Amino acid sequence: MRSLLSLFTALLLTTSVSAADLTVYTYDSFISEWGPGPKLEAAFERQCDCDITFIGVEDGVSILNRLRIEGDSNKADLILGIDDGLMEETRTTGLIQPHGLKLDRLKPELAWSDDSFVPFDYGYFAFIYDSRQISKPVDSLQALIDSDATVIYQDPRTSTPGQGLMMWVKAVYGDQAADAWQRLAGHTVTVTKGWWEAYSMFLQGSADYVLSYSSSPAYHVVAEGKSHYKAAPFSEGHVAQIELAAITRTSGNPELARRFLEFLTSAEAQRLIPVSNWMLPVIDGVELPPVFGELIQPKRIGFSPAEVADRRSQWLREWRNAAAQ
Repeated sequence: MRSLLSLFTALLLTTSVSAADLTVYTYDSFISEWGPGPKLEAAFERQCDCDITFIGVEDGVSILNRLRIEGDSNKADLILGIDDGLMEETRTTGLIQPHGLKLDRLKPELAWSDDSFVPFDYGYFAFIYDSRQISKPVDSLQALIDSDATVIYQDPRTSTPGQGLMMWVKAVYGDQAADAWQRLAGHTVTVTKGWWEAYSMFLQGSADYVLSYSSSPAYHVVAEGKSHYKAAPFSEGHVAQIELAAITRTSGNPELARRFLEFLTSAEAQRLIPVSNWMLPVIDGVELPPVFGELIQPKRIGFSPAEVADRRSQWLREWRNAAAQ
């Protein structure tokens, strides 16, 4: 009888441990050794006595694509890295469930009230340059497109920065966007699948400008002690990106997933994310290295998530047709 009781107890414990595991779909750079994933994993696992498994794909767009392909058979409890430009398309998959959190710690300027997606960082798309090579950077998107400066950016079909540039061009040029894409194509070195490939090529000297984030210079100052990489402020304004996490409808551990979402907006997590994912915190009162106070302060332009969802396919066709000519 005692052996049966021991076996039953062991089975319960095994089931409990297994049920406490979380699987998170995210993007590759988030879970790299220098990204926030390993630090967040260690910090949360100390609280939950559970195991988190991160599964990385190329970029935020790839997270959505994978979710669509797998459907109800997906293995994720959470997705992390979808941005506000993909939020509505992700919602329409029917694979996301409400988070049930108050989110009253978020910065007021985010004006966030969505019941399914939780912001964990944000920033502005920007073109980065090396001030040792360029003494007078372009001061507008139009100036960049009309220049002969070499550019690397990311494919909007597979990359959230690439999609951000697509929205940026559309916001500035409107009906003339196709012509702008054609002019930019004349001095584009390459269009990469994801952010890391593009930024690595830039650091190797392959282009004058690379599409990245206004906060990217902070990485070089804090991690490398280099202050010559700068973000060019554009007079038309910059498109913002809010990165999001959400619980899948198919999650086997929704309560633990909810705890992880709440953890992402905690002071502990928000201290880690800006200095490892090199974006801005979504709550106030986070102590950051001084360089964060020296970053450009862009004017925000762009479109609502609903507008992006409604027009994204059209804009992608426009970009593909124009950039290929």
